[in-house]
Amino acid sequence: MGGVLVGFGIIGAVILIGYIVGRIGILGEHSRYVLSRLVFFVLSPCLLFTVLAEADVHTLFSRVLAVSSVAAVTSCLLFVVVAVFLWRRTLADVVVGSAASGYVNANNIGIPVAVYVLGDASLSAPVILLQLLVLSPIILTLLDVSTGGGMSLRRILLQPVKNPLIIGSALGVLLSVTDITLPDPVMEPFRIVGAASVPLVLISFGMSLHGQKILAAGTNRRDVMLASTIKLVIMPVVAWLFGRFVFGLENDELFGVVMLAALPSAQNVLNFAQRYERSETLARDAVLITTVGSIPALVVVALLLS
Repeated sequence: MGGVLVGFGIIGAVILIGYIVGRIGILGEHSRYVLSRLVFFVLSPCLLFTVLAEADVHTLFSRVLAVSSVAAVTSCLLFVVVAVFLWRRTLADVVVGSAASGYVNANNIGIPVAVYVLGDASLSAPVILLQLLVLSPIILTLLDVSTGGGMSLRRILLQPVKNPLIIGSALGVLLSVTDITLPDPVMEPFRIVGAASVPLVLISFGMSLHGQKILAAGTNRRDVMLASTIKLVIMPVVAWLFGRFVFGLENDELFGVVMLAALPSAQNVLNFAQRYERSETLARDAVLITTVGSIPALVVVALLLS
C-alpha cells in the first residue's frame, strides 16, 4: 500500500515541477510543442525499445495480456457507443475519449506500481505491448485521418512504419521473442535517452495545467466524466470478471491484472492529442481526473485483492 502512495507522490512532485515551469514561463511559448515532439519522436521510442527488449517473452504473451486486451477493448467500445450514437461527437473527440477510457498509464505510473506493489517492473510489459502494437496504430491512424481527411488502405498500412513509438516497440519485442541480447555498449545509449521520457512527459503535463481550468464551461465535460468513470470503475471490474471467471486467474496474477486496469489514463493520450492538435482539453482533463482518482481506486483494489 505504501508503495502506491510513494509512487504517486513522486509522480505528483514531477508534475508540480512542470506546473511551476509553465507558470514561470522560463522555456518560452513554444516549449510544450517542442517537448511533446521530443518525447513522441525520440525519448519514448527508446524507453519502449529497452523495456520490451529486456522483458521475458513468457511474461509478454500471457493470460495477463489476454485479460488486459478484453478490458481495454471493452472500455474503449463503451465510450464509442455513447459518444457516437447518443452524443454525435466528432471523430477526434470519439478517438481521444475512447483512448482516455481504455489506454492506461502503463509506463509512467504502471512501472512504479509494478515495482512498488507487484514486485516486478516487467509485469506492465504485456499492457505496454498491447497498447503500442495494437491500440496505438488504431488511435494514431484515426487521428491522422481527422487532420488530413480521408482514409485509405495505404495510409493504414503505412501508419506503423511511420510511427516511432510503434517502431521502437516492435524492435524491442523482436529482440525479446528471438532471445537476442545486445551488448551493453549498444543498449546503454537507448537506456539513457529513454530514461528522460517519463520525467519530461510528466513535466509537459504539468506545464499544460497552467492557465487551464479543469472541466471549464464550454468543454466536453460529459465526455471527460464518462471516460474517467469507465477508466477507473468499469475497466477494473471487467478485468476482474474476465480474469477470475473466464481465464481462471488467481492470487497474484489476478491482483496484478486488476491493478494494471485501475491505472489512470496515459499521458500518451494527451501527447497524441497535442501531436495532432485535436481534443487536447478532453485529453488533459481526463488524464488529470483519472490520475487523481486512481489513487483511491488502486487502494480499493489492493484492499480487496492483495
